[in-house]
Amino acid sequence: MAIKYLRTAFASQFQPGQPANLRSGAPLKEPGGDYEALHKQMKRLFNSKPGKKYGRFSDDIGDSPFCGWLKDYLDDKQSFESLTDRLFGQWQELLTGCQEEHDGHLMIVHEALADSEVVYLLIVENDSAMRFDAEQALDATEVLSLSRLNLAVRIELDDWLGEAPAENYLTLVHGRGTGEPGELFIKLCGFTNQIDVEKETLTFLDAVEAFAKHAEPEEAGKVRNRAYEFCKEQHALGEPVAIEALSGYLDESQPERFKEFAKQSAELPESGLLHPDHRKVKKLVRIAGSGGGMSVSFSSDLVNQAVYYDRDKDALTITRLPKALREQLQRYLEGRE
Repeated sequence: MAIKYLRTAFASQFQPGQPANLRSGAPLKEPGGDYEALHKQMKRLFNSKPGKKYGRFSDDIGDSPFCGWLKDYLDDKQSFESLTDRLFGQWQELLTGCQEEHDGHLMIVHEALADSEVVYLLIVENDSAMRFDAEQALDATEVLSLSRLNLAVRIELDDWLGEAPAENYLTLVHGRGTGEPGELFIKLCGFTNQIDVEKETLTFLDAVEAFAKHAEPEEAGKVRNRAYEFCKEQHALGEPVAIEALSGYLDESQPERFKEFAKQSAELPESGLLHPDHRKVKKLVRIAGSGGGMSVSFSSDLVNQAVYYDRDKDALTITRLPKALREQLQRYLEGRE
């Protein structure tokens, strides 16, 4: 990882109806050191964030001009400083019209990877902290939050401007509770959603389940587990699930088998990429439910081995109880007696 350029600006809006405050730092070229460490942590949070959205730049450049400014910078028609001056100016303008309070650091990072380049826009939040000052008096201060990331976008430059542009090259983190500032951040980025994550999750689950049912009974569980592990690994990397790569992972001896099966049994996108929600994909390997004062969760491999369901009686029988659960039950019954 190598940062080519980085710049930050602190923006705050505590009096709706009044101009927002903004203080920008100097543009930094190859800052290295602590900046690389901070960006690495922000990327870790970005990749691990569930519920990301995928899309492209809006065609309404007049309303969301960032993509035009970014392209001019990449084409050497303006400097990184000029790009960020415009970006920060628009952010201040958007926050001035905001009816909710907001404060945070807008950070833009142009990063060169081994085989591609990306640009990140992130809102880095603050955490409150306590310290003793030089006189040993307790003092409240603010530090950068290294555990929260609720607003961010990643732009895959090669996918956007390459010879064969991808349909979706933006990945957005839009956390719950970000309110109007969150919507304004989306407007700043010019993001428009092109992917139905819920639909693609169902497509992924249906294709894997259908494929597992065609396998031998003892192999079905392995298929589900490997599909889930592959999906989880891709989520950790912040990457979509490529059907071709998944097919090879599921069956190394016949790497095309799942791919061909999925083409026949599911409606796959032309790109061959799916963006399933890894939290819902967990249904492949775990059965869970709660309600009425009860919460139950177990591996799907245990069905008809240690967990038995009687449909007629709507009853669940569990054998081979976990040691901790057995001990709790014994203590509880002894206490009642």
